[in-house]
Amino acid sequence: MGILKDFLLQLTLLVIPIFIYFTIVLEKVRNDKKIKMIMTLLWGMSIILCMSFPVTFGDGARLDIRFIPLLLGALYLGAWPGIFLSILIILYRLSFGVSPGFYNTVLVLVLSLPIILLFQKSFERSKKDKRVYMALLLSLYYSLIGLTLFSVLNGFSIDHLKVQMIHLIFLVAITWFCIVLIETIREIRHLRAEVQESEKLRVISELTSVFAHEIRNPMQVTRGFLQLLNEPDLPQQKKEYINVSIEELDRANEIINDFLSLGKPTVQHNGKINVGDQLERVAVIIQSFSPNLHVEIKTDILENCWIDADPHKLNQSLINILKNAVESMPNGGVVWLTCHSTNDDYIKITIKDQGIGMTKQQLERLGSPYYSLKEKGTGLGMMVSYQIIRSFKGKIIVNSEKGKGTEFIILLPQAS
Repeated sequence: MGILKDFLLQLTLLVIPIFIYFTIVLEKVRNDKKIKMIMTLLWGMSIILCMSFPVTFGDGARLDIRFIPLLLGALYLGAWPGIFLSILIILYRLSFGVSPGFYNTVLVLVLSLPIILLFQKSFERSKKDKRVYMALLLSLYYSLIGLTLFSVLNGFSIDHLKVQMIHLIFLVAITWFCIVLIETIREIRHLRAEVQESEKLRVISELTSVFAHEIRNPMQVTRGFLQLLNEPDLPQQKKEYINVSIEELDRANEIINDFLSLGKPTVQHNGKINVGDQLERVAVIIQSFSPNLHVEIKTDILENCWIDADPHKLNQSLINILKNAVESMPNGGVVWLTCHSTNDDYIKITIKDQGIGMTKQQLERLGSPYYSLKEKGTGLGMMVSYQIIRSFKGKIIVNSEKGKGTEFIILLPQAS
């Protein structure tokens, strides 16, 4: 009974930081650096408590799961938190005195941490199932390294082997439980956010259907009268005022069009189309709109990129994304357009620029209502693009780095 209580205590010491993170830290703290710092400290406390209250059984055997807070901290927070937590383990273990156990701790961390950090980026980009497998493999690797070094430093015995095997099973099982728990809570939060966004879209749809047309009519009348006032003998300054007014009315009209795209029911006229042809057409359109931006559009398009989609809606989505790519390079540059088929029956469209790029926080908000990186943008164009791609049962993946550019990857099911 005492062993079970010790095991449950160790598990509790791991679960508490997870719930603090999702229920308090994410709700109250918005700064990414502060979140990482708080979670690093929470995992550090978890490590110290796990090492202070180990599972004791048999002939003085002591086991703890200090590795799991280290693993979770390194995989979810990054390299520096992982290094900090490793140093914390070594220093706290040193406080118990120098012994074969201390050397074992240091050697295991030296052999384990570089492998964890090697997989960290891949773990960050992976989906739930792959993350679980990676964490389990890393946990198993750590346990086997620990078992081997323990046998080398302390000598091999059946009793020691039994203890280490119990530790291995316990460590792997708890790792699986914690990763699945974290990923499940993250999925629930993501679904909740999607429901909230859907509710916002529903409200927007209802409002646009009522107001958009009524707003557009007086705007068109105003624009017409401004054009009539723009006579050749007007002073240059007044002509500039009229031109600016017309440009602003046109911009407002574009915003209304985006609202209407969200508000009206999506009636699609899908058919079998070649994405390559659409990309070539979109490239010509965008190039003609931005001749003074010194942007070169390069294409690498394979034949037979066929999908089932509405060509007009697909073009609208591609134009929005490509226009953003071009406008993200005020000093000029190159935009690459590619189209290939993948091994898993998708057509992969890539739009890659050399623009200003985005931070992780900006990436997370991309495609949300009213969020735009442009000074006069509304974010509705990108939101419509996401909506269109999803309506074709496709998905958008965005990779970006501040100051280095952005890559949009659009995956659409290949036509049968």
